[in-house]
Amino acid sequence: MHLFEEHWRNTTRRTFLRRSGLGLGSMALGSLLTESLFAADAAKGAINPLAPRPTHFPARAKRVIYLHMVGAPSQLDLFDHKPALMAYDGKPCPEEFIKGKRFAFLRGHPNIAASRYKFERHGRSGAEISELLPHLAKVADELAIVRSLHTDEFNHAPAQLYLHTGFGRLGRPSLGSWVTYGLGSENSDLPAYVVLLSGPLAGAGTSLWSSGFLPSVHQGVQFRSSGEPVLFLNNPEGHSAADRRQVLDTVQRLNQAQLADVGDPEITTRISQYEMAFRMQTSVPELMDISKEPKSTLELYGAEPGKASFGNNCLLARRLIERGVRMVQLYDADWDHHSDLATRLPRKCQDVDQGMAALVADLKQRGLLDDTLVIWGGEFGRTSMAQNDSGSGTATKTGRDHHKDAFTIWMAGGGVKRGITYGQTDELGYNVAENPVHVHDLNATVLHLLGLDHQRLTYRYQGRDFRLTDVHGELVKGLLA
Repeated sequence: MHLFEEHWRNTTRRTFLRRSGLGLGSMALGSLLTESLFAADAAKGAINPLAPRPTHFPARAKRVIYLHMVGAPSQLDLFDHKPALMAYDGKPCPEEFIKGKRFAFLRGHPNIAASRYKFERHGRSGAEISELLPHLAKVADELAIVRSLHTDEFNHAPAQLYLHTGFGRLGRPSLGSWVTYGLGSENSDLPAYVVLLSGPLAGAGTSLWSSGFLPSVHQGVQFRSSGEPVLFLNNPEGHSAADRRQVLDTVQRLNQAQLADVGDPEITTRISQYEMAFRMQTSVPELMDISKEPKSTLELYGAEPGKASFGNNCLLARRLIERGVRMVQLYDADWDHHSDLATRLPRKCQDVDQGMAALVADLKQRGLLDDTLVIWGGEFGRTSMAQNDSGSGTATKTGRDHHKDAFTIWMAGGGVKRGITYGQTDELGYNVAENPVHVHDLNATVLHLLGLDHQRLTYRYQGRDFRLTDVHGELVKGLLA
């Protein structure tokens, strides 16, 4: 009997259907991957899940650097100048502001707390910026300061998730994952999406750069500031690069066979990530070594080789996007100032002011700011009322509670208008009074600047088409250059 006939005679109907279905599924998957996602590698017969993809329309930005201040800075002490607060300082908050409202920690009837810091107008734009940010004030004409942002969540972890994933609970893909899913990468030797931390993790943890239900190739990769930049990147002791190459080649053959059999896109991810890890052994150490930067550049950022700092991370962010990394997120901790605002806020501003201003200036002088979008902000704002045990607005240890209804971010480069202040709050900085911008509107606008329509960038999961902005979001045209 012919071996082919013997094979099929001994095959059950269930096995035949399973193999046929998966085989056809694999063929369909391969076709889709080649035609839709991986056109750049189709000619070479390779499958690259991060190959560059066409945009929905011409993009203004090619990449994003997102500076997230974990814990939420006080907009009233940095960007949203409210002289009227002085007239109410230490007096009970108007009843209508707190009636029916929920706060994280405020109890009873709190008093109004004015800012203790001076504001001045800077640049030709006349942007009002606090004395706590003297370096950022020097690049005021590059900034679009948005004073009218608002969100739906008033506690840290849910608000962080809401800002970065469009949903206040775990499980959704992050902004960076959506960006790399939509655009792919411009560098095959580094991850498309990199995360740098200064200080401990945010409350929502690594979920803030999770790929959620998207293929895991779109997961953000955290680089460490000391030790191995990426854990287990180096070869084990006693093993050479040739040894590692031999192991990877063998594993790749097994993965390719499994991919042909079952057609699971996660196997494609596994293959590409093993290969990238091998290439990163050369690319990452060179990238992370800032000691070769000119002395003038290190001084501009306030960066010190071998030291973990926000300034170092800002310089690394520039080096990453120069090498084609699509999305870089910097998380800086300890902005949750429920008490001792007078001491803690100036200290935190010192940590970040020089580095973030240097980043904007450096990108501009290198010709990178035009197509690099820089975003700065926290997950929500802080209240106009004082938070402390006595309720007094003048107590030494006064802080501010969480406030979801009005806060400030700034953006620069990447198709955003330069030197503008967009949106306004009321005289006490409590509610948005003009041009409200919801978190979904912000994310819709970020995707638009990257050439992606937030309503068309979808992924089907559990029978539903999901998107970053859920079923919401409007383009903020007033921010577009």
